[in-house]
Amino acid sequence: MWMMIKRMVATGAKNFVRSGAVSFATVLVMTVTLAIIGSLIFLSAILGNTLSALEDKVDVNVYFVTNAQERDIIAIKERLEDIPEVSAVTYTTREDRLAEFRTRHENDQLTLQALDELNDNPLGAALSVKAKDPSQYQGIVEFLEEDPSISPAGGPIIDSINYFQNKTVIDRLTSAINATERAGLVIVIIFALASTIIALATIRLAIYTARDEIAVMRLVGASNAYIRGPFIVAGVISGLLASILALLLFYPATWYAGTALQNWLGGFNLFSYYMSHFGMVFSILVGSGILLGALASWLAVRRYLKI
Repeated sequence: MWMMIKRMVATGAKNFVRSGAVSFATVLVMTVTLAIIGSLIFLSAILGNTLSALEDKVDVNVYFVTNAQERDIIAIKERLEDIPEVSAVTYTTREDRLAEFRTRHENDQLTLQALDELNDNPLGAALSVKAKDPSQYQGIVEFLEEDPSISPAGGPIIDSINYFQNKTVIDRLTSAINATERAGLVIVIIFALASTIIALATIRLAIYTARDEIAVMRLVGASNAYIRGPFIVAGVISGLLASILALLLFYPATWYAGTALQNWLGGFNLFSYYMSHFGMVFSILVGSGILLGALASWLAVRRYLKI
């Protein structure tokens, strides 16, 4: 059995070399396909990092009316801190909000002049609520809107809650990520089909070239697996070479992109990600290459090699 496997591998390698330019074309198209798969891995990591960074910055800002009493606001803050889903609650006084507003508009003299003419602070105090998980913000907002105990006898003191504006941004980004992944999957399928078609042509040519050898093997009683095996091996070699080539191309590509885009991607470095997740990327690309090559060869053998 071991001797038969060695002969099939050797014959398959010879068939791969014999096909020449067609084998090169197969490897080239498979390399493009695997490069797209690898690019989708990196794109998914970038979009996931962007979404995580955005979710980390999202919070629920609760704005109070200007005549809200500080003791009532502190009571609500303590109630929120007792909720298991809440990570932290930050209290900002009216004076602090006014100072922050003046700092943000320090170059807008017209706005500052209008503010001075009011002779009063138009901003109420605020609470910034941070959840342990972004999916838990909805429950926190419902608590603030529905629990009557957070409103004193004088009436509601909450002016507005800005969660829904932030939720819209996250939902849109999530939808964009899902659409990008679906589009990438379609592109991978298209190039996988192209790789399969070219592999079919390669195996067909190899079968035609080795027709005399196949006839001799039939006469001496070679098994179907022994005759078909070398052509499967040639397809596996194509996929393996394509995956190795794609991995080699990603090294300089991610190094350059990691250096050029790190600041633009909020500190995310593609090259560092590639190096730290090399085992995962290697397994996906090599596995995909071998599977694609073997599948295309198997289809070609069933179609063109009649035994």
